[in-house]
Amino acid sequence: MVRKYKLIFAINSLFGGGAERVISNLGNYFYKKGFDVTMVCLNEAKPAYHLEKGIKIISLVTNIRNQSFFFRLWYGGVTLFKLLFILIKEKPSCVISFMTSANIWMGLTCNILRTPYLVSERITPDYTVNQLNHFLRWLSARVYSKSKAIVVPSKGMVDGFRKNKSFSALSNFEVINNPVSQFSAACTERVYPRKFILSVGRLDHQKGFDLLIQAFKRLEMKDVDLLISGEGGERKNLEKQIKDLDLSDRVKLIGYQKNLQDYYRQAEMFVLSSRNEGYPNVLVEAMSLGCACVATDCEFGPSDIIENEENGLLVKANNIKYLSEAIKRTMSDPALKIKMSVNAQLINQTNSPENTFAKWEKLILTHV
Repeated sequence: MVRKYKLIFAINSLFGGGAERVISNLGNYFYKKGFDVTMVCLNEAKPAYHLEKGIKIISLVTNIRNQSFFFRLWYGGVTLFKLLFILIKEKPSCVISFMTSANIWMGLTCNILRTPYLVSERITPDYTVNQLNHFLRWLSARVYSKSKAIVVPSKGMVDGFRKNKSFSALSNFEVINNPVSQFSAACTERVYPRKFILSVGRLDHQKGFDLLIQAFKRLEMKDVDLLISGEGGERKNLEKQIKDLDLSDRVKLIGYQKNLQDYYRQAEMFVLSSRNEGYPNVLVEAMSLGCACVATDCEFGPSDIIENEENGLLVKANNIKYLSEAIKRTMSDPALKIKMSVNAQLINQTNSPENTFAKWEKLILTHV
């Protein structure tokens, strides 16, 4: 096949996470549509999600191990040189990057070579660009302003960016919601011997699993366990919390699971306990498979996805009491649970991959 355009997708890593799943699915879509696709990773390149065999993967593997000023200066020079070499060699029609550090590096490189590029942020800017120092905020705003588009998954994120004076004048935002993930068929074999409530995500403070564990403790439900799927830097702290609350037999950190569809299908319900989000993939996944959901009304995304009392329950963020009460209500009200489960599956239409990726394709083709 003669491939019509060459696209480079860039991200820090392809190892797990919502942004990694979206960029992987996006790369697969364009490859199947006849584009030449390359994935560039600033760090670890081993993909957690399926990528078509014809997609090239390039890893810079230049992790910072020394925090000294001169080392970081050297690191910056090496990173920029490597990216310039890749773009000069590959000659992409357009570069699409995800997450702040990849956006800044690829934006700088594309500006030097006058290559069209798009940047995409996936979580609330209060935890990304808004936390940068003055120089990096200024730099990121310059890089983002020269991009063909700043793609965000929820409307609220646009307002979140404009709260920052550096980004207040930018007008090149595009809102494209995350698509429903495509899973293989669920199996009938039980993945866990007891009834369970499910939560999924990176083990990070942002995801609020510490709040969920405390909310679960308040329930005192003896016939249902809590399973949390994911990996991350908070594992040790969460393990200690579980032990201190005497929940070791009933709260399980089950790590990253490739057959998440089976867990979604078999769970009594799904809980999103995040302190902040951009547009939570795991919530979309759970709803698409008919899992009754409770989610914190955090910034941003859950309120774009859930209509309270119809296809799920929204509760005040960072509130253990309300989270616990919403879980208890869902578990004890079969009629509500069935209603939310049925209505949740309508997300398969609104967030279908066909609709979502068509928006990306239209945007990219406008600028190649």
